[in-house]
Amino acid sequence: MARLVSERSDAVMALAEVFRTHGFEGTTLSVITAQTKMGKGSLYHFFPGGKEEMAESVLEEIGGWFEDKVFKPLREDRDADAAIAKMFEAVDSYFRSGRRVCLVGAFALGRECERFEDQVRGYFKTWVADLEACLIRAGHNQIVAHDLSEEVVGGIQGALVLARSLDQPAVFSRALARLKERLEVKR
Repeated sequence: MARLVSERSDAVMALAEVFRTHGFEGTTLSVITAQTKMGKGSLYHFFPGGKEEMAESVLEEIGGWFEDKVFKPLREDRDADAAIAKMFEAVDSYFRSGRRVCLVGAFALGRECERFEDQVRGYFKTWVADLEACLIRAGHNQIVAHDLSEEVVGGIQGALVLARSLDQPAVFSRALARLKERLEVKR
């Protein structure tokens, strides 16, 4: 029986998990309806543009979450160390301590990368730039801050892939701890 969904945001959250599990190419309408328990009518009511609009909406939702919980604090928090600590806490929570795939990262690696290039590139560019600016506020010079921000974002993404591929979420937790040490986060 189809599940009644009255809010588009509820549908987006359910769709995110389907795309995480099956990727963009593997997510068919039949997979979506089976996994979300939403009928085709509801899906097309909320997303008349089909699967591509669904994926765009999911990426927007993820981007909004990261803007609020990670990017904005990195940009605006006067206490750079506190902002970086918040980033690590938010990332650990969002990725469920390494149990959840980064959908933006997955889209960056798949055939759908070109289709969603602006969202994918924007997500990573913003993260690196905002972390770099925060590290500069923390006292690092621009070159060191840039290199560290790339290292940290790349380390988080790599740790997610490794933890998932080994089915060992603790790999992610250990990597986050090492990255915190690298940035000298004491909180």
